[in-house]
Amino acid sequence: MIVPELQPAERVEHISGAELHYWVYRDHLAESGSTSPVAPTEPVDAAEAVVMVHGLRGTHHGLELVAAGLPDQRVVIPDLPGFGDSGPMTGRRHDVAGYAHVITELIERLGGRTRPVVLLGHSFGSIVASRVAAASPELVRRLVLINPISTPALRGPRVVLSGLTSAYYSLGKRLPLRAGHSLLSNRWVVLAASRAMTRTKDKQLRGFIDENHLRYFSRFHSPALLSETFEASVTHTVADHVDELRMPTLLIAGESDEIAPLAGQRALAARLADAELVVIPNVGHLVHYETPAPAAEAIRRFLGTP
Repeated sequence: MIVPELQPAERVEHISGAELHYWVYRDHLAESGSTSPVAPTEPVDAAEAVVMVHGLRGTHHGLELVAAGLPDQRVVIPDLPGFGDSGPMTGRRHDVAGYAHVITELIERLGGRTRPVVLLGHSFGSIVASRVAAASPELVRRLVLINPISTPALRGPRVVLSGLTSAYYSLGKRLPLRAGHSLLSNRWVVLAASRAMTRTKDKQLRGFIDENHLRYFSRFHSPALLSETFEASVTHTVADHVDELRMPTLLIAGESDEIAPLAGQRALAARLADAELVVIPNVGHLVHYETPAPAAEAIRRFLGTP
């Protein structure tokens, strides 16, 4: 699997006590020859900006293939506080409300009050993005949700698996720090989760996905922070905010997604004021890894770009 060389400009903001690292793709500073790994903070031209929010245990790397498919857009992707290169928040919980506050402030610092952005969220990021768009619709011109969480994980057919996973995260939090981190970062558990979500039969692509999960899935600050975020991910959905989402919204669903089942996506689309649902066949919850090109094509069409 060839990953495009996007050469993003890395930047840092301090929000809610967190050292928030984010990456700007196709930024005019990079084009002008800046070689600093952390460029000075200046407003991004948010008229064309797409701000992306990754899912649970993810980092900005997971959404780069989708970003690569949007050649006419400036894309901004942060590592959520407590994941990847970003430090944890202080004085706020690492839950939907806490992350939504950070993304809202980031958009404001990017100039979103005068030039609203396109906001995109994958999986848990779809819940965060929906809360931002519902609470601050003036900042969000259009909303894109990939594999959106539309049905509660603690009810329905996934309740047993969700309960076991919750117990796993709780155990990791209760153990001594090193032991808990080791349990939650266990190579074989990460691989098992990766392979359970992967649908492609392409060996090279499967290897690429496994490699990325092994490299980035365990870049969390602490077991306690991860457990807090996991609980938020299984107790909230995009549907919590459906009545407040009035902007044009694109839902991109995986045909065989067991984490965000297709029936729930159809029900969510029917409830939204202005929604389009695109279903990508032969993929589950990893649209951003397995079928980024069709996802990006749907986004370009939704945004009215070639």
